[in-house]
Amino acid sequence: MPVTEYLERNAKLYPDETALIELNPANTVKRTWKDFDLIESNRFADSRADITWRVFDEKANRCANFLIEHGINKGDKVALIMYNCLDWLPIYFGILKTGAVAVPFNFRYTADEILYCAKLANVNVIFFGEEFIGRIEAISDKLNDVKLIFVGNNCPSFAESYHILAANCKSLSPNIKLTDDDDAAIYFSSGTTGFPKAILHNHQSLIQAAQMEQVHHLTNRDDCFLCIPPLYHTGAKFHWMGSLVAGSKAVLLKGTKPRDILSAISNEHCTIVWLLVPWAQDILDELDSGILKLQDFNLNQWRLMHIGAQPVPPSLIKRWKKYFPNHQYDTNYGLSESTGPGCVHLGLDNIHKVGAIGIPGYRWQCKIVDDNLNEVKRGEVGELAVFGPGVMTCYYNDPTATAEVLKDGWLLTGDMAKQDNDGFYYLVDRKKDVIVSGGENIYPVQIEDFLRKNDAIKDVAVIGLHDKRLGEIAAAIIELKDGFNLSADEVLNFCNDLPRYKRPRKIIFARVPRNATGKIEKPLLRKTYGADKLVALEFEEQLE
Repeated sequence: MPVTEYLERNAKLYPDETALIELNPANTVKRTWKDFDLIESNRFADSRADITWRVFDEKANRCANFLIEHGINKGDKVALIMYNCLDWLPIYFGILKTGAVAVPFNFRYTADEILYCAKLANVNVIFFGEEFIGRIEAISDKLNDVKLIFVGNNCPSFAESYHILAANCKSLSPNIKLTDDDDAAIYFSSGTTGFPKAILHNHQSLIQAAQMEQVHHLTNRDDCFLCIPPLYHTGAKFHWMGSLVAGSKAVLLKGTKPRDILSAISNEHCTIVWLLVPWAQDILDELDSGILKLQDFNLNQWRLMHIGAQPVPPSLIKRWKKYFPNHQYDTNYGLSESTGPGCVHLGLDNIHKVGAIGIPGYRWQCKIVDDNLNEVKRGEVGELAVFGPGVMTCYYNDPTATAEVLKDGWLLTGDMAKQDNDGFYYLVDRKKDVIVSGGENIYPVQIEDFLRKNDAIKDVAVIGLHDKRLGEIAAAIIELKDGFNLSADEVLNFCNDLPRYKRPRKIIFARVPRNATGKIEKPLLRKTYGADKLVALEFEEQLE
């Protein structure tokens, strides 16, 4: 069954109950695309809006009928690039209801990246919000066969107004038959391992992710999910789909400041919250400093905090449990090729295994293999492979890349992992992030986790830098907490408890860039510090 049937069910069973709430705190900044770090441009007024399940479904139906009237057929590709808002999910579900393929774009994409992804996915329509007018206009003359649909007020001349044209479209379902094998969505790899690839999923993948989320976190009718990350990302969307399956409400929060997060949980009575590591760290830092006081918020109903998208330092969860001893905790591992998080998850009853990514998720299988795809012995490091109903169909229009990662239905994740005697998997690093120094394999995440134990360090990323004698050395890019000082020598002394070969040889004090889903942007760091030329440098030395 397609996930659209859950929406239609909820509209019938709970028509007047709130489905989605949009919160826009007064101190939230509107982000722009002109600066990689997303600079501040202006401020929103404090606002709250919501829609019921019936209105949600009607909006999705109007979108579907609007697209059909514009010539969109089953299998066509429809993209959307917008910030989180009450229009995002109805448009996404409207696309699915037509039988077309939904293609969410990363809101950080430049104009050239939007053009590249639109061409790669053979996009027929692009929905875009007001923040993206400049980028879309810059490439509009190159999108000759693409319909440009503006979502907002004051439609630009090169596009059509969605709200005006869709207002009179039918609010009844178009009743297009969908099967599990029909193409449903294209997501793009995050870019942390290179230029984005188009990842094609069918409807079976989407329903698997939705049902799995509800099972993993026991989402029920009384729950309220707080969604902060961008909906274009599989993690945010499919964690929310646990609420869709349960028929419970969710909150879309525009803002990541600790006070805004705790206020949203308090005011909207949120019970399930998915945080990224930096946001959890910021909350703990402000609680430690006294800027935030738990007694100022109503948090008794908050039952579950879970984290995904990146390795979670065990020290973070130990700190968290001191403030929130009754919280359930889970961490979810996944990638866009596996329909987002959950193919491996820790599980609500396994907090004693913090540090592990967990065990195979609902309906998933896992194994660790060597370069010849042979399963390694338990305890040895190898590449994590996963198998289940959420594995992608393919990299769209890229059979070579598809063949490299899909082996007899198993997806090679590109992540190095190991399994302990209890069957729990531990992430070691990205396969391509392994640093080979003097013949020794060094896994950056191990050094990063160690350095985060230092009270002065807010964030850290470890990359390999070229070294004539050793080939590569480990370099630590360290971002300090406000008000703290730390010298390179002090960092090196702190690392004396690490095995000598794992100690970073170079310390760089700088901001650690992360993308919108919290992943360290290693390619950017490699380019910044010249590590993107490692192979070329080694080749040149072989010629000397």
